Amino acid sequence: MEMKGNCKYNLLTPTSMGVRITPVNRQPMHTSDTFRMQATSAESNVLSISASLGLSTKVLTTFVKDSPVARFIKDDLRSRNIAYEGRDVPQGGPWGYRHQFNIADSGYGPRGPRVHNDRAGEVGRTLAIGDFDVDRLFGEEGVQIMHLSGLIAALSPESREFCLQLVRVAKKHGTRISFDLNYRASFWKDREKELAAAFHEIAATSDVLIGNEEDFQLSLGIAGPEAGGKDLVGGMKGFQEMIGRAAEKYPDVRVFATTLRQVVSANEHMWGAIMRAEGTWHVVEPRSIAVFDRIGGGDGFTGGLLYGILRNWTPEKWVQFGWASGAMVATMEQDYGLPADEEQVWSIYEGNARVKR
Repeated sequence: MEMKGNCKYNLLTPTSMGVRITPVNRQPMHTSDTFRMQATSAESNVLSISASLGLSTKVLTTFVKDSPVARFIKDDLRSRNIAYEGRDVPQGGPWGYRHQFNIADSGYGPRGPRVHNDRAGEVGRTLAIGDFDVDRLFGEEGVQIMHLSGLIAALSPESREFCLQLVRVAKKHGTRISFDLNYRASFWKDREKELAAAFHEIAATSDVLIGNEEDFQLSLGIAGPEAGGKDLVGGMKGFQEMIGRAAEKYPDVRVFATTLRQVVSANEHMWGAIMRAEGTWHVVEPRSIAVFDRIGGGDGFTGGLLYGILRNWTPEKWVQFGWASGAMVATMEQDYGLPADEEQVWSIYEGNARVKR
């Protein structure tokens, strides 16, 4: 896929930053009194793969003015080599704006993970096109790929309009668009007509479209795999047929991709991926991976896939590197990947877990 040249940023995304708190030692939330806190968002997690491997990345977001949580988030983004841009919004008192809290129990063995999102008063809901000099960003500085998530597009009516306008500006300046559908039923409640139209417009202008069977069905109205077509080990025909239907509806999309996951236990998953690039299928057959924390694996896959595209590798390597990046994230405490180098990711794909001295 040809990329726009002479760009300051390889990868850029709009996002609503927050924090994630997780009980230590994979204990249940309701029995714990000690927690680990990290800065997070699905979209910044995607950028983390490219940022860690030396590419230029940036998030467009918004912060709560004078908030210690905002300071924590800014420091974390800098530590991950992710630039940020966004206004500081006055809190408006104790009952005003704040950054979202994501409370996650990673699960263990037969006890499945549980995630609780506390997004009341989320400052990211105020994102607006007027907060950013988009002609400077996309026209003068340049962006190769803008990644969008359905989480931000559906966060609020303001963020939905923000994403639509960003897509229009980015396309005008020749930036490629990546869209991870990320359907959430709670976000869509009583807003189905409004969000279906927005997701359709974004998908129709995207170059890369990512989602699982639920995402394609519920956000874009694409019929999912037939009964029996979800047997990950036995075959992927149902998933391929679903993506084929999506390709007919969105003929300008160059790349369709989805991860495939079958949960054996909280500690072991069957993990696979399929991708259709320029009409050609590329498959990573599901195989067993060890799981420390499953949250963020899909974002890791997307991050690795986009890194391969930005590096101008062959399409087969895009999905392989994406698969391995997602598998890497599943081994880590945080919900994003920080690969030391490309070799570390490729070793995961090759199944080589031998010590490197």
